[in-house]
Amino acid sequence: MQIFGVDIGGSGIKGAPVDLDRGELTEERCKVLTPRPATPDAVADGVKEVVGHFGWTGPVGITFPGVVTDGATIRTAANVDKAWIDTDARALLGERLGGLPVTVLNDADAAGVAEMQFGAGRDRRGTVLLLTFGTGIGSALFADGELVANTELGHLELNGHDAEKRASTKAKEDHELTWEQWAHRVQKYLAHVEMLFSPELFIIGGGVSRKADKFLPLIEGIKAEIVPAQLQNNAGIVGAAMRAAKSA
Repeated sequence: MQIFGVDIGGSGIKGAPVDLDRGELTEERCKVLTPRPATPDAVADGVKEVVGHFGWTGPVGITFPGVVTDGATIRTAANVDKAWIDTDARALLGERLGGLPVTVLNDADAAGVAEMQFGAGRDRRGTVLLLTFGTGIGSALFADGELVANTELGHLELNGHDAEKRASTKAKEDHELTWEQWAHRVQKYLAHVEMLFSPELFIIGGGVSRKADKFLPLIEGIKAEIVPAQLQNNAGIVGAAMRAAKSA
């Protein structure tokens, strides 16, 4: 079974059809840059371009980098335009896609669902935390395989700032940090999250998971197991498609 998944991020909008039996993209994904400013209409146009690239006419799952309630309404918009807040994203995106059935969920939650089904969290019980490092820090919390939605742990306070302002991949780039310097910040963040939730497993996702060998060995003092995401930066697309199939 194939369903289309779209992952809206702070820097890019990417999507592809997904084989839900294998948790894999069936075609090379299409990616466009997230517009600036990332207003609802501008982002919706980007989603339309990605979906239209494949001529897709079925259900579409779409992630959003913020809190999504009832599979539709946007409540936070830290890394996109604030005009998204209180927008009915399901209605907007469904209309822009010509009436296709649309499902919307938090981006990290989508990545987490995919990793728990097909990746590093498969068959893992207890408390599992997936953290996506990119423009911000997304989080997906699982208790015995069940998702606790919209945790947004990247906004925990760390040294007087939102954690994602100190430890995201964007922060590494903005402050021109070495891998060692950035790993130290990530370590402090993980220690704080571990103190609050005591997970058995951290899954590190986002695009930086492709370079896990450059920073994970530098992280010390964390009791939980730490592993890179296996689906890497495709996890959000896969998870979005999974949620759309469930809704359909």
